[in-house]
Amino acid sequence: MIRFFQKLYLSDEGATAVEYGLILALLTIAVIVAIGDVGDTTGNMWNETANKVSAVQTK
Repeated sequence: MIRFFQKLYLSDEGATAVEYGLILALLTIAVIVAIGDVGDTTGNMWNETANKVSAVQTK
């Protein structure tokens, strides 16, 4: 049992998996932020267009 834990402690395969996990987490956060920004920009564009159409209709 002690050999198993020594082998596990000295192995660097787990560290590589953790590094890939961290990279994946950072990429996921970046994508979520980018999608949020695009959604806000698109929403503002449609609201501005709707306001312009409403202004023309009331004249």
